Amino acid sequence: MKSYVTDAIRNVGIVGHGGTGKTQLVSACLYTAGMTPRLGKVGDGTAVTDWDEEEVARHVSIQTGIAYAEWQGDKVNFLDTPGYSAFLCDTKAALVAADAALILVDAAAGVQVVTETVWDYANEYQIPRAFIINGMDRELANYERAIQSVQEAFGRGAIPVQLPIGTERQFHGIVNLITMEAHEYPSDGDGKAAVGPIPKELEATAKAAHEALVELVAEGDDDLMQEFFDQGTLPIEDLKKGMRAAIADRRLHPILLSSASHNIGTADILDFIIDMLPSPAARGPVHGHLSDGEDIERKVADTEPVSLFVYKTISDPFAGRISCFKVLSGVLRNEATLQNVTRGVPERMQHLQVLQGKTGVQVPEMHAGDIGAIAKLKDTLTGDTLGEKSSPIVYDPPSLPEPLLTFAVEPKTRADEDRIGVAIHRILEADQAVRFRRDPQTKEFLISGAGQQHIEVVVAQLRRRYHVALTLKPPRVPFRETIRGHADAEGKHKKQSGGHGQFGVCRIKMEPLPRGGGIEFVDEIVGGAIPRNWIPSVEKGVREAAERGYLAGFPVVDFRVRLYDGKYHDVDSSDMAFKIAGSLAFKEAMKQAHPALLEPVMRVQVEAPDAYSGQLMGDISSRRGRISGSDTQRSHVTIKALVPLAEMLSYANDLVSMTQGRGSYSMEFDHYDYVPHETAEKVIAAHKAHRVSTEEEAATV
Repeated sequence: MKSYVTDAIRNVGIVGHGGTGKTQLVSACLYTAGMTPRLGKVGDGTAVTDWDEEEVARHVSIQTGIAYAEWQGDKVNFLDTPGYSAFLCDTKAALVAADAALILVDAAAGVQVVTETVWDYANEYQIPRAFIINGMDRELANYERAIQSVQEAFGRGAIPVQLPIGTERQFHGIVNLITMEAHEYPSDGDGKAAVGPIPKELEATAKAAHEALVELVAEGDDDLMQEFFDQGTLPIEDLKKGMRAAIADRRLHPILLSSASHNIGTADILDFIIDMLPSPAARGPVHGHLSDGEDIERKVADTEPVSLFVYKTISDPFAGRISCFKVLSGVLRNEATLQNVTRGVPERMQHLQVLQGKTGVQVPEMHAGDIGAIAKLKDTLTGDTLGEKSSPIVYDPPSLPEPLLTFAVEPKTRADEDRIGVAIHRILEADQAVRFRRDPQTKEFLISGAGQQHIEVVVAQLRRRYHVALTLKPPRVPFRETIRGHADAEGKHKKQSGGHGQFGVCRIKMEPLPRGGGIEFVDEIVGGAIPRNWIPSVEKGVREAAERGYLAGFPVVDFRVRLYDGKYHDVDSSDMAFKIAGSLAFKEAMKQAHPALLEPVMRVQVEAPDAYSGQLMGDISSRRGRISGSDTQRSHVTIKALVPLAEMLSYANDLVSMTQGRGSYSMEFDHYDYVPHETAEKVIAAHKAHRVSTEEEAATV
């Protein structure tokens, strides 16, 4: 395959709510461009970006699929992202490599929960975007209603550039409001449109829509506005030029139409991507920093030193670790040796390739702005920057949400326990939303993820790819502990057993900090009551005891400890003695300081048909939730609430039951708040019972 220069490259993130047809649209675009021999279908494994066994089995995108199409002599890199809330971490990470986003909206459902989430991601990265109303041939598809939904959510900058020809099953083409032509697609789904005049019944509507588009484009440019006033319209070339500028400035968000399943509208979408969306260079320079923190920037150009950013890692049981990257500057050539600037190690760039789904196509070089992949780099992981050692630059990785839910997992056999380490390491390399650790107190393996579905997928991948079978135990909510009052306590560790003993005494004062204050340790020792070299040991003892918890084994947070006095012995005092004394002082202080339990409270957004709103609000209230607002648009209601995470563990399944599968929700962490007394007592009692049973089991062994 040949390499493409920067101006001939378009990097497009395909984003939207789950089920809007993103993977099918990419498959249709690839077929229309002649990249695949037939139109792949989602769910049967024939769609290029639908290759993972879990995705095929579950009929949902779990990770970002990568593919490319050659069109009009240019190259389009597609990033086919997940659309369900449990997998949006991968969506956000992948959009770092995109220079524009196409947001898919279902023609029947309109704007949904995740539509707004991915819009926010594009805003955060300052990515130009356009909308595609997909599924125009579906039953209940409604063009006017879908357009209204988009404009109500995202403003008048979202404007149609196409009109549908036909409705629902009769949808078979579009009117291009830029060129004022009709593009009608054949029923055989080959993606090639016949160009002709606009049907008479649509002429008046098309003319009015064209004038609205021209006026909106002219508003943002003084020269175009003057031309518009002088002539009453804009020539097509000037209109296109103004649109490109307005899209790049994120003032204009065109709305296109398609039926991905029947390959209607895809040729127009490919034309639009090439003609209207910016190349990597057109978005301006990229920003990074030196190792000392000094900010610098680079042009996305071949003339700059080589630098690239690894935005994703794919873990393949056969090929090993595949690093997906974007060349941000310079020309990357095969066999080049670059420095991993993040980790300070060299890497040999052998066998450069571009990905077409799971298949790699080797290329001799890659120009600035292109997206590629390379297998088996020694030390490089997601978020790393590679570049020339003589011209270092570091690009910051995106800020990703922390995992929401934790399960305990148990290997089914001794063989599974032996294999789990390597398998989990591979999973962690590929999925940034996963955390895995072993609880030092309970000795349990704990796995954390973005939700129950996410964790179930990880467990299934461990079984299928790495032959590690795990049993999931009930989810663990990340409670925290804190204090409400003040305390003054002493910790004394004194032990004499012949020879050198152990002696350390410390006196501390404890007081609460505002929520999010963490842990502060203040040294107020005067007069040498405790020698300087042992004060860090007291702090270590306090922090380790806080990590182990006091009420129910959860970390204690948001408090300040002041070490103000103590005693030592010239011979018997040691680091260990003062560490233990610090731990004892902490425990004694906790008795006095009115300890309390904190729980994570989530910001929840639920979307469902309006008929279910009363039931949904009642259910949220029964989960100790506080409704913060609701909005009804068309026949759908969006409910916003703050709900404790402990009450949301079974919500996904319950929502399906309440809405017959027609509801969806997203949630993200908002804050920690005090647990009600009754609930706290249950959590503490469960912890004590678990600890007793664990100790009895250990004693038996």
